[in-house]
Amino acid sequence: MDTPLSTIAVVGLGTMGAGIAEVLARAGREVVGIDTDQAAARRAVAALETATARSVARERITEEERRDILSRFRTFSDLQAAADADLVIEVVPESYEVKQRVLRALDSVVRPDAIVATGTNALSVTRLAADSAHPERVLGLHFFNPAPAMKLVEVVSSVLTAPQAVAAVTDLAHALGKEPVSVGDRPGFVADGLLFGYLNQAAAMYESKYASREDIDAAMRLGCGLPMGPLALLDLIGVDTARTVLEAMYAESHDRLHAPAPILKQLSEAGLTGRKAGRGFYTYDGPDSATVVPDALTPREEAAGGAAPRTVRSVGVAGSGTMASGIAEVFAKAGYDVVLAARSQEKADTARALVAKSLARSVDKGRMTAEARDETLARITPAGSLDAFADVDLAVEAVAEDLDVKRQLFAALDKVCKPGAVLATTTSSLPVVACARATSRPQDVVGMHFFNPAPAMKLVEVVRTVLTADDVHATVRAVTARIRKHPVDCGDRAGFIVNALLFPYLNNAIKMVQDHYASLDDIDAAMKLGGGYPMGPFELLDVVGLDVSLAIERVLHREFREPGLAPAPLLEHLVAAGCLGRKTGRGFREYARR
Repeated sequence: MDTPLSTIAVVGLGTMGAGIAEVLARAGREVVGIDTDQAAARRAVAALETATARSVARERITEEERRDILSRFRTFSDLQAAADADLVIEVVPESYEVKQRVLRALDSVVRPDAIVATGTNALSVTRLAADSAHPERVLGLHFFNPAPAMKLVEVVSSVLTAPQAVAAVTDLAHALGKEPVSVGDRPGFVADGLLFGYLNQAAAMYESKYASREDIDAAMRLGCGLPMGPLALLDLIGVDTARTVLEAMYAESHDRLHAPAPILKQLSEAGLTGRKAGRGFYTYDGPDSATVVPDALTPREEAAGGAAPRTVRSVGVAGSGTMASGIAEVFAKAGYDVVLAARSQEKADTARALVAKSLARSVDKGRMTAEARDETLARITPAGSLDAFADVDLAVEAVAEDLDVKRQLFAALDKVCKPGAVLATTTSSLPVVACARATSRPQDVVGMHFFNPAPAMKLVEVVRTVLTADDVHATVRAVTARIRKHPVDCGDRAGFIVNALLFPYLNNAIKMVQDHYASLDDIDAAMKLGGGYPMGPFELLDVVGLDVSLAIERVLHREFREPGLAPAPLLEHLVAAGCLGRKTGRGFREYARR
């Protein structure tokens, strides 16, 4: 194990195996590719030829360097070709039986000092190692797809793995230009352990017909900045692969949130496994295609509502904080006359000043002209009382996330606003119907959940209660489109789409740290580098606020009664200690006081 890892065998030349081979060959390693399927071997060679030709065309490597890379990759159909390898990486199908067969065969082929790595992302490395004659040299080496582009590599050791093997493979990962994260053996490891629970809940949300596939995916892309929506990602990963990973996770955790959603079994057994089959949650224009084509579930424009929307010319925004001023800015930019009402004229003036400051930044950055700024600001009238809402067509509340406060406000809006005015709440976690019941016109009440910062975030969750009128729903969707936001429809239940999927993921990340499985830094790095997330979970928790996060997680737990949704004790302890994130200077990390 002290030998430099210069000759490396890759067993299994599917998409992942071919990608790993490319990474190794580009880094100067001699690569022995092994696959019993000659067609797979030819595709792997062709993929490397295409990728390196593209690099030459982009002047990233020379033609001579390309020839050197290609010469370092040789393919074989027999495991005996791995006899002289310093490291063997198996990337065969995700099955104990298949992987154990390969590992047992390698025992009689490779040198005693060679390291054997499994590329599993779901199966127990310990169980695989125990079946080997030399378990001390077996570890997990989990690359992410596409291997040439993704920086993260999880180095997984079992209780049997020799430390020298871990050190050697970690050094190799650094030499390949990757970011290795060393973790213990549990299904899903860090990145997939967090990712697949979230994907499973998205599949269950779709299966329950709570929201359409398009709205679920749009909500997570636009509301969280994720590169792909969860259902599109399941199609990319493979529905059958996701089901296998989740089965392994559930066998370990017995957490019902990891029990594969029945729709994953139905799609898998029907052969609708995603992009590779040409159909999964979406339909594609052929196997292995990324192009989505319309099918029977694709929403039609004429099906968006049916009822004619009400006319909205003026908007009232109630509140004086960041969200209220941001929403007022959004409506004013879109040409609406806006009344910005707070508990006093002074607070309303201060809120309007926040809008002026935001608009000034836009002018400084060249995003709008000084004339447009002045016109926008002129449309906003500050008011110290809700009485100013007498003539508005749409009233939007953005006050504290407290049900009693909101109910009192809606009772006041009911008395002030004219008949036919639409009354909207921006709540992110409270029941919209409770606000509606505080009025004499619950049919006019709807949820209109903006995301912070409202001027920048494109998503609006349109939350319809069982009492919301069709034309009210149509009105809010039409207004959302006019203010250049993307509306997604959802029902009135805790968390709506985004928070119902986001906060269980954040809670599971906290549990990983609480259980001493991985560090804050490793988990944040894993999700940014392996999942393409704009922020790691602990970065995000500290930005959102630990008290806000705890409140949302408590609401989700109370609504769905799932034991796995119970807030992690570590989060509760930090909140009790006053460590609320960036706003207090300390949360999961410490910050310099402003």
